[in-house]
Amino acid sequence: MVSRIGAVIAALTITASTLVSSQQGQADPAPLLPDLRQAPIGCPGGFTGDPSTCRDWDVCLVRDASEPRGRCVQDGKIGAVRLRFTTAIDNVGDGPLLLHAHRGTTLVSSMKVRQAIQSGVDGSIARTYEEARRATRASAYYEPAPTHEHWHLLHFEYFQLRTPGGDVVVTDRKNGFCIGDRYRVADDLPHRPADHDSPAGQVARQLDGHMCGHHHPSAKDTTFGISVGSGDDYRKEVDFQWLDLTRVPSGVYDVVNVVNSDRTLLEKSYDNNASSIAISVRWPGGAAKAPSRIEAAPEVRLLRSCPGVDRCADALN
Repeated sequence: MVSRIGAVIAALTITASTLVSSQQGQADPAPLLPDLRQAPIGCPGGFTGDPSTCRDWDVCLVRDASEPRGRCVQDGKIGAVRLRFTTAIDNVGDGPLLLHAHRGTTLVSSMKVRQAIQSGVDGSIARTYEEARRATRASAYYEPAPTHEHWHLLHFEYFQLRTPGGDVVVTDRKNGFCIGDRYRVADDLPHRPADHDSPAGQVARQLDGHMCGHHHPSAKDTTFGISVGSGDDYRKEVDFQWLDLTRVPSGVYDVVNVVNSDRTLLEKSYDNNASSIAISVRWPGGAAKAPSRIEAAPEVRLLRSCPGVDRCADALN
């Protein structure tokens, strides 16, 4: 998967000026682009301390492996062992991430997505799908599960368990995200919206606590986004916010979280789109692998936190 993503990224390396156009169809000489920063894994949104001290993660034993969330139990029949963790994404760029999703008819289940780019000339930003000029490969669908019931942006980020050498051991089962402003980042950002009536300020008001068409499965339009100086987080208790450790052998691994991995969304920088932690997994009794009948959780220790990079465990050698 790593090599495939690298090939896609190489194919998509083009300059912003070739992609960003104003509503008049002219190239914007200085577009105000978002910059998505993958926050440290297992830290609450907006955390500014030492990421190695973050404890928004745990090991959860569940009875039913098919449940997307599942209540954690201590004993009895164990169906799965899950490493749960909070993830968060900050926008530390110059302009908002603003995505307009649309479908022409309710006969199709998914929406196409366009990205609206803020103009560096007059600060304007497209507020509708029709006005937004930048097509993306992203799509959106309505998630009917009782804990969601809103529209999800597909494949916005992913997380994996990898060996120190980069081989993928486990991939997450989560595929959709409702993106909005959930917290404020501490960074000093010159383009953070200060005027509520400015184009960027209006977008920020729209995205504040945004619920992505909640209880509106018949919608033909919705939006997703994060304004400058804000972030979106998913707590460890949310559906599919976990990696399955049930059959993972004892050893040292990287937990890797990546946003906008294929660069379908235009950003100011892609250098901070990944974050990782190194963990140690040890099954009871020093066993090399999980027992056929699991009665206790493996010991999982956080060895190191590596914000900004997708390799962490190899730095321990």
